[in-house]
Amino acid sequence: MDWKIFLTIFASVFIAELGDKTQLATMLFAVDKEVSKYTVFFAASAALIVASAIGVLAGTLLSEYINPKYLQYVAGVGFIGIGIFTLYHA
Repeated sequence: MDWKIFLTIFASVFIAELGDKTQLATMLFAVDKEVSKYTVFFAASAALIVASAIGVLAGTLLSEYINPKYLQYVAGVGFIGIGIFTLYHA
């Protein structure tokens, strides 16, 4: 395993997930005193694993048909577009 790539991906996803709607929804589930905190943790973890697996599979499939460099450009433009949209509506 390439630890440099692992840590880069971990840090990127971790920072992206902080304070987003997924984390807020998980906190709201954890607030319920009748729900086991272990259930909330394992269910939220499983959901993130499945969502990540879908991303890896989609990226793998797309890279077979589209040059990965172009995918990086599209992703970059997409993130910039989302940022501009967010700033515009703030």
